[in-house]
Amino acid sequence: MTVSPKPSHLDSAVGGHEAGADLHSPVIGWFDDHARDLPWRRPEAGAWGVMVSEFMLQQTPVSRVLPVYEQWLARWPRPADLAAEAPGEAVRAWGRLGYPRRALRLHGAAAAITERHGGDVPEDHAALLALPGIGEYTAAAVASFAFGRRHAVLDTNVRRVLARAVTGVQYPPNATTAAERRLARELLPDDEETAARWAAASMELGALVCTARNEDCHRCPLAGACAWRLAGKPAHDGPPRRGQTYAGTDRQVRGRLLAVLREAHAPVPQRALDQVWHEPVQRARALDGLVADGLVEPLADGRYRLPLT
Repeated sequence: MTVSPKPSHLDSAVGGHEAGADLHSPVIGWFDDHARDLPWRRPEAGAWGVMVSEFMLQQTPVSRVLPVYEQWLARWPRPADLAAEAPGEAVRAWGRLGYPRRALRLHGAAAAITERHGGDVPEDHAALLALPGIGEYTAAAVASFAFGRRHAVLDTNVRRVLARAVTGVQYPPNATTAAERRLARELLPDDEETAARWAAASMELGALVCTARNEDCHRCPLAGACAWRLAGKPAHDGPPRRGQTYAGTDRQVRGRLLAVLREAHAPVPQRALDQVWHEPVQRARALDGLVADGLVEPLADGRYRLPLT
């Protein structure tokens, strides 16, 4: 994304916003009354359950994650249980959640947790960030949601809430900016427990009320103070928002190829894969991409399988 040289709304908000405490109480109070009863929020989920949910929820709605999450934790209740399986089994169990490289990354993280931390998800943010497949967001989310640590947890929902309520714009930038991170840090409550609650509450507000479309301002605890609403809800005037297309893309072809391999439970001949998509060049490109990403393993006899190592 091209960065504009002029100061952004977020820059001015970071410099002048001192009313974070005015946001915390209403949003946390709303969360206490309206939070969804999700399995990864229950005490029995533990840090591993939180981590699994964070991997699965990236770019995937809760309704699709729930059944896969329950099956995953029933099969692999601890990181060591997953680490003991072949990576291909993680890809198989991932099913149709999409972006299956997340399954390989979660398997890699489980193996590292088993090797480096005795099978227990580490509490320290730096140790979490050092795990393979864990980025800044996931490390902050696990540290906050599983261990009650004080971190800015910036997912799409939180970014949208802050963009509207604090900076007065309809949508945040397409990619997270340094100004957004500064604002999120400035808005963090000083107390660790309150900060962790704020992280979960602001995320839930964006998911249920301050949604990307058809926001429900009448239900929002920040409606009376929301900068965007008070400004008359000005339309988005930044770079076009990225849409998510699927039909006809390489992602769709990759998904169909993986579906055949997941269901086979044995190496699959090339001719079986050739039947999933009519266009040979795109089909070959998608298959090559799956191999390059480590999601599919080619065998010497021309057959393919999910990875064993």
